[in-house]
Amino acid sequence: MRRSITRRLVSTLAAAALVTAGLALPMTPAAAQTGSATGYATQNGGTTGGAGGQTVRATTGTQIHQALCSRPSTSTPIVIEVQGTINHGNTTKVSGPGCDTAAGVIELKKISNVTIVGTGSGAVFDQLGIHIRESSNIIIQNVTVRNVKKSGSPTSNGGDAIGMENGVRNVWVDHVTLEASGGESEGYDGLFDMKNNTQYVTLSYSILRNSGRGGLVGSSESDRSNGYVTYHHNRFENIDSRAPLLRGGIGHMYNNHYVDLHESGINSRAGARAKVDNNYFEDSKDVLGTFYTDERGSWQVSGNIFDNVTWSSQGSQNYPAGPDPQSNTSVSIPYSYGLDDAGCVPQVLDQTAGAGNGNRVSDGNCEAEEPTDPTDPTDPTDPTDPTDPTDPPVGTNLSTGAGADGSGKASGTGYGDVIDGNMSSYWSPSGSTGRISVKWGSATTVSTINIREAAGAEGNIGSWRVVNNDTGAVLATGSGAGVITFNSTALRKINFEITSSNGTPRVAEFETYAGRP
Repeated sequence: MRRSITRRLVSTLAAAALVTAGLALPMTPAAAQTGSATGYATQNGGTTGGAGGQTVRATTGTQIHQALCSRPSTSTPIVIEVQGTINHGNTTKVSGPGCDTAAGVIELKKISNVTIVGTGSGAVFDQLGIHIRESSNIIIQNVTVRNVKKSGSPTSNGGDAIGMENGVRNVWVDHVTLEASGGESEGYDGLFDMKNNTQYVTLSYSILRNSGRGGLVGSSESDRSNGYVTYHHNRFENIDSRAPLLRGGIGHMYNNHYVDLHESGINSRAGARAKVDNNYFEDSKDVLGTFYTDERGSWQVSGNIFDNVTWSSQGSQNYPAGPDPQSNTSVSIPYSYGLDDAGCVPQVLDQTAGAGNGNRVSDGNCEAEEPTDPTDPTDPTDPTDPTDPTDPPVGTNLSTGAGADGSGKASGTGYGDVIDGNMSSYWSPSGSTGRISVKWGSATTVSTINIREAAGAEGNIGSWRVVNNDTGAVLATGSGAGVITFNSTALRKINFEITSSNGTPRVAEFETYAGRP
């Protein structure tokens, strides 16, 4: 259900190239920390981790603790390169002047100036969490943390994959994969939690998935001393809620991909302010708002895509931002950052996010494809046969028996109404613009579509574009309903995207044909 992305990125995928405009790719695989901190982790003096200090290798949790404890002081810089699987069986408490550790958890307590980076074939923290407490200037990069439990056996870190609390400052977590295998009833808690005065944190190019809870900022409505947190270029996937939950403070979310959020997504509450830029929300529910409380937060939104997002009705302790999210605050961001267009985000993250992905990053210049000029005779996406829109299509309507979905639907309308052969039923978008799609279980060749408006709504459709959902290629652009032709294309899903309207669009039928009028 992904929308069109830049031609540059599409061609990159087709050619299987590793270096392309729109992507800056450091060494692969990463042999040490790469890149520099971004977002709020650049503020308050910046985040450099163990730069300039000794580099040591560790293949067990005990060796990580030993590296911390062997330092002359708790602030002596150190880079710990980790490889292999870290678990309860190889993680014990170690004592020394440079540490305050515990068994059964990677304990970064009362320390500063530390980098932990996965190297070689990778580092996996299996059922073992990373606990950051009363610490500052910490970098964690290129590791996987999975299945950390707060109940059952074994338990670690209160059930958080990465947890921060008690006066933590300046943490950059980058290119990590944080995952669980269920929710609280299965023994898991949050994937990325901050509480009790934790500030200046960035989570970037990471994957958070398969969990009941993505993460929180603030443990209760009264815990409002946290904030200045940036989430960018992350994928939140198959999560119930907390993506994240913000209590007080400021959160900046840009260029993230949210897919399959079951209950809620960005939950801004208890006075929190969220700046939400150029994210791609897909196949999810209530992706932005204030939920489960009457103590409301606020948000500033721009450039986001809401693809098949559903919204609940407003009620007590339930204040969704949709179905047409609008800004209700203004948030000033003190650092510079580049914004990829939201339409690029899913494919950019396919190549960059998570551990073991070479620490690849985007250059922040990916642009979504602009509608082409249908009057340009050199444009290969223009219809090659600009027929009269009243000419009837030829052959069998391929939409019969196909499936349909879209970016959202107005009350009383349905996606399936465009393929039911009934002109009295129709689909309308949840706003003035939107996407309606026809899809098949296997590749189907299409060269003509016929968009038929419901009675009384003729002329309401303004400008549009037809997109091959499989590749993101624009097949045709124009305005008004009727017959649209383009080069024969084999695809599994075709999108009709309404980009402007003269009234509420009502699409009664979205017919598809292999032949032309």
